Amino acid sequence: MAIATAKQTDSNRVEVYNDSGNFMFSISGELMGFTSSTVSVKNGSRIEVYGDDGNFKFSK
Repeated sequence: MAIATAKQTDSNRVEVYNDSGNFMFSISGELMGFTSSTVSVKNGSRIEVYGDDGNFKFSK
């Protein structure tokens, strides 16, 4: 299911929602951005990218 929005809920938590407004998953980190299929968060000095299933894809 596609990501519709991702929001920073506190200083170290990001919540992700689908286009129906239903909660999909949450991850630790600072929100950097999102697309319909990925969410990017900053953890320390690394940018981590997660897929729409909530699984880690890669980091930079």
